[in-house]
Amino acid sequence: MPGGRRGLVAPQNTFLENIIRRSSSQHSSFLLANAQIVDYPIVYCNETFCKMSGYNRAEVMQKSCRCTWMYGELTEKDAVERVDRSLDHHLADQFEILLYKKNRTPLWLLVHVAPIRNERELVVLFLLTFRDITALKQPIDADDPKGGLSKFAKLARSVTRSRSVLVSALPALKEPQRASHLAHVSTNAHHVMSLSGDVLPQYRQEAPKTPPHILLHYCAFKAIWDWIILCLTFYTAIMVPYNVAFKNKTSEDVSLLVIDSIVDVVFFIDIVLNFHTTFVGPGGEVVSDPKVIRKNYFKSWFLIDLLSCLPYDVFNAFDHDEDGIGSLFSALKVVRLLRLGRVVRKLDRYLEYGAAMLILLLCFYMLVAHWLACVWYSIGRSDADSGLQYSWLWKLANVTQSPYSYVWSNESDGPELVNGPSRKTMYVTALYFTMTCMTSVGFGNVAAETDNEKIFTICMMIVAALLYATIFGHVTTIIQQMTSATAKYHDMLNNVREFMKLHEVPKALSERVMDYVVSTWAMTKGLDTDKVLNYCPKDMKADICVHLNRKVFNEHPAFRLASDGCLRALAMHFQMSHSAPGDLLYHTGESIDSLCFIVTGSLEVIQDDEVVAILGKGDVFGDSFWKDSAVGQSAANVRALTYCDLHTIKRDRLLEVLDFYQAFANSFARNLTLTYNLRHRLIFRKVADVRRERELMERRKREPQLEQAQDHLVRKIFSRFRRERSVAAAPGPAPARPSPAPAAGTAAAPADPERGATPPTAAPAPAPAARGKWGRLLATASLDAGAAEPARGAFTRSLSARDRPVAAPAEPAPAPAPNPAPLPTPAAPATLSLKATFAKARSASALSVTGASARQDTIEEELDERRPSVSALATHAALPSHASHAAHAAHASHDAALAELRRDVRNEVQRLQQKVRIAS
Repeated sequence: MPGGRRGLVAPQNTFLENIIRRSSSQHSSFLLANAQIVDYPIVYCNETFCKMSGYNRAEVMQKSCRCTWMYGELTEKDAVERVDRSLDHHLADQFEILLYKKNRTPLWLLVHVAPIRNERELVVLFLLTFRDITALKQPIDADDPKGGLSKFAKLARSVTRSRSVLVSALPALKEPQRASHLAHVSTNAHHVMSLSGDVLPQYRQEAPKTPPHILLHYCAFKAIWDWIILCLTFYTAIMVPYNVAFKNKTSEDVSLLVIDSIVDVVFFIDIVLNFHTTFVGPGGEVVSDPKVIRKNYFKSWFLIDLLSCLPYDVFNAFDHDEDGIGSLFSALKVVRLLRLGRVVRKLDRYLEYGAAMLILLLCFYMLVAHWLACVWYSIGRSDADSGLQYSWLWKLANVTQSPYSYVWSNESDGPELVNGPSRKTMYVTALYFTMTCMTSVGFGNVAAETDNEKIFTICMMIVAALLYATIFGHVTTIIQQMTSATAKYHDMLNNVREFMKLHEVPKALSERVMDYVVSTWAMTKGLDTDKVLNYCPKDMKADICVHLNRKVFNEHPAFRLASDGCLRALAMHFQMSHSAPGDLLYHTGESIDSLCFIVTGSLEVIQDDEVVAILGKGDVFGDSFWKDSAVGQSAANVRALTYCDLHTIKRDRLLEVLDFYQAFANSFARNLTLTYNLRHRLIFRKVADVRRERELMERRKREPQLEQAQDHLVRKIFSRFRRERSVAAAPGPAPARPSPAPAAGTAAAPADPERGATPPTAAPAPAPAARGKWGRLLATASLDAGAAEPARGAFTRSLSARDRPVAAPAEPAPAPAPNPAPLPTPAAPATLSLKATFAKARSASALSVTGASARQDTIEEELDERRPSVSALATHAALPSHASHAAHAAHASHDAALAELRRDVRNEVQRLQQKVRIAS
């Protein structure tokens, strides 16, 4: 199985586990704080810090890592400034500081501050390590002018007395030695928690690392080495029985002696490599700790491998006076067959491949035939030595015309059998007989004649029948039975791959899915927990569930007062889940419907792309359902950093149990403290945002001021517009009557002959006020009194001609009567026209620099619109000659003023553009 053979090797963030392991070995406490949030809130603290300070983890989380809540009246300002400087400038520092526990007990600490960087070399966390050095500091005196705590002062006096006694008894313990001892402790602490980047781990995902002298069990070199060991194991399994049966001494053949010696050396090297090779733990993890590897090898295969590597050829190389001793040392070679255990332990690597498994089975079948052939030759040789000339070996000698003969031997004090067939002929004949018996009933050319041969043949046929039926009759069945889990595993992987290919899932996501499937298989071995639990009765199922959730019930104090029935009810509703690195357990805005307990692994809580908490083993997160019945929404994302095992219980199930067990509900609500409540949203400011705001303020201070001066053209237009509005709003002359008064400077109109009424005498006109350039443009008060009213009326009609639809050319007007009365010119249309003119001027001057062209277009349009239209010409034609000349003069003056206004606006726009370029 690849999952069990290879182990879990996906990249994961093991930063928290590494820091915990290092601090636990030195009995030190530490804090982790986010370096990207203002005030650097604490995102993790270990249990040692909680015990040392008296605060629990829920009270410490999200507080500032400056530990201002532990400051007291004797905390030095210099130490506080060093803390601030180290954190604000991302510096690594080491200093001493006096803090206070929760019960206000003073505590001297040696503090190490280290910035933690990610893969982009950005400081994302701060690691603060604390070591208690209170015993090495001078105790606080009772007469301290700053005033010490009374209890601590008493303790200090007692420590001082004991110290004075020790100083009198051991004068060698002086103040310099105490200081040197303190420095030594500080140096050791600094060495243990080194702040260098080479030793301090980074907060990033990385593949599992192994020590330099440790080999990965799935690397290419180890795979090739295993195949070499497999081949040498089969060589040993073949040669050892052959040498024992044929009493072949390797000392007589130099080539065999060299080969056997090389094989022994290779197997001895394999023992050494096994002490430096990783293995897969029970949880699917890759174990690379040298101590654990050595311990595991000593307990498993070390003794068998050592016995198979002993140099038995050395003992057999000497001549022995007694045949029994020689036979004993020859038989010791059989111990080398224990090397087949190496094949057994690695057999699971080949079970998933049908062809490899079939080859191994065939090789095993041939190996058994070889062993039986050696035994068959030993039986024939024993019968021949006993004088049974009808044994198969005597018959073979007669057939091959190489008969045996007896020779008297002085060494054995008896006859010795010599000559006969060659060793090659005897081995091939013995192997032929065993193969025919194992595959069929035999052909009879080699048959068992003696009793020993017949007994052995019977046993061999039984074994051969079983092997034949097993290997050749049920090969498919056996492979399916041996690889049923593997077949299921590969079927699942094939389905996942086909799904990814069908839906074109991105490569990164597909790799995450495949890694999760493999890791889940390594944990569950393909077993369905719910299906297995359904086989059991309710009582047994509850007991199993309590056992599966024992870590949660034993580690958290909220379950200590729960009765057995309550625990069983809770355990039935708990669910176990496994998460791979990078999995998001909660998204922002999701409903929080579960309470999660972390059993193994570590997670991070991310809010607004910032890590606000790191959760590890024993932490609880979710929502306090028992306090607020409403379903809350998650304010942050929860992402797995490593492979995590979580025990979760649904909100409705938990409330159901709490409603039934009221006594336990009170204890549960009082003792269970959420390490992080996902409903609560943290309010914080990012360091980058604060820095950006400061840079923006500095940039604004350096920018030139573009405020308009008092003599600016726009300001002048606005002020002029305000004055004209005030003049227009003032009470004017009486409204015109049906019979208007004649203009100033003319005689009174004659009486109407039809009515016989005499028109009233007109009042003298007021003296015209002096007007400037803009007065001449926007009003007609500067005109002479005789032409004021007709000119104003004509000018008003010409300005408002744009707002009226263009009329058809008017018929020639009849000649005016002699002495016609001047046309009435109302004040309201003239005022509206003036206001419109001022509004256009104000809108043109209020445009930005980028709209300069728009302003110029507006002025040109204004000039076009001021040109007299057809209706305006008709109106002018209807006027008297002196009034028409006055209107034309007013239009000319108006156009000249607008042209001058256009030049002024263009100059002002160029000046503003130049000022903007200088500022940028």
